[in-house]
Amino acid sequence: SYDGIPDQRALELAKAVSELPGPIYIHCHHGKHRSPAAAAVACIGAGMIDRRIADQTLEIAGTSPNYRGLYQATAAAQKIDGEKLAALPANFPATVEPSPMAEAMGMLEHTHDHVKQLAANDWKMLAKLPDLDAPHEALLLREHYTEMLRTDETRAQPEEFQQLMREGEAAALAMEQALADWHKAGRPAAAPAAAKEAFEQVTKNCKACHERFRDVPLSEKQK
Repeated sequence: SYDGIPDQRALELAKAVSELPGPIYIHCHHGKHRSPAAAAVACIGAGMIDRRIADQTLEIAGTSPNYRGLYQATAAAQKIDGEKLAALPANFPATVEPSPMAEAMGMLEHTHDHVKQLAANDWKMLAKLPDLDAPHEALLLREHYTEMLRTDETRAQPEEFQQLMREGEAAALAMEQALADWHKAGRPAAAPAAAKEAFEQVTKNCKACHERFRDVPLSEKQK
């Protein structure tokens, strides 16, 4: 996750790059935060790179300094004894199903990326993604919040988390309604300012939730 790399996963990553046939591709949603950190930790553990260049690796990849747990993970990584890696029981399944919450958050972030691009283009069609329609993407974004709020996993979270989710849903609904009204009016030249303001509120809400619940380093969560 964005909060760091657990010790057991660091061992498994090192074993993977040591024993699996290459080349090995480590990926994440954006390709510049979790995956570079995982690759650095794996290669340090396997003795392929020196820990002293770990931070440089993340900086070159564009890993955000806001993800302190990822930088802490690479800073703490050490070469692992070869015999320990060889003796480590590890299963490398072809696929792993994410938790429902992780999958839902991934879908929300994917849709948010689409809406972000549309908002930057004044809600007009994108040349590189012509199938995206602003009112429809806004609807999808709001539905992600609505569906997550219905799940038992969300209800089991702290009240502060649930409140942030409700606020995100409200902002997404305001954006959805503004763009729906714009569509019904025949999509005049200027999209409603309310849509962009609501999207900015959605983004602000996401950032607040991530800072409070997602991006806190593992070392601080354990305390």
